[in-house]
Amino acid sequence: QVQLVESGGGLVQAGGSLRLSCAASGSIFSINGMGWYRQAPGNKRELVALFTSGGITNYDDSVKGRFTISIDNVKKMVFLQMNSLKPEDTAVYYCNAHITLPNRALYEYWGRGTQVTVSS
Repeated sequence: QVQLVESGGGLVQAGGSLRLSCAASGSIFSINGMGWYRQAPGNKRELVALFTSGGITNYDDSVKGRFTISIDNVKKMVFLQMNSLKPEDTAVYYCNAHITLPNRALYEYWGRGTQVTVSS
């Protein structure tokens, strides 16, 4: 069974930084892309940053220049370095991964989320 476990959320003042981590575990043949989404109260879940299997990164316009996504393929981890945080970045952040299992079936997985709160 595949699991994604996030860590690194918390409370920070505006202008501060946080680093989120997500570790994939379980029976995995390959990871075909990992990313971060967020959901603020009353809002839809939205893409924050994506790291594709081809090494391409995509960011939502609201975080470009402030957030950086990176991957450790050996450890099966994805990170999100968040700098110059703003109160509007407050949300639950979810790790997402498209994973191929040993039977070559491809599934999408989600973590349980980690709360990020930015105070003004």
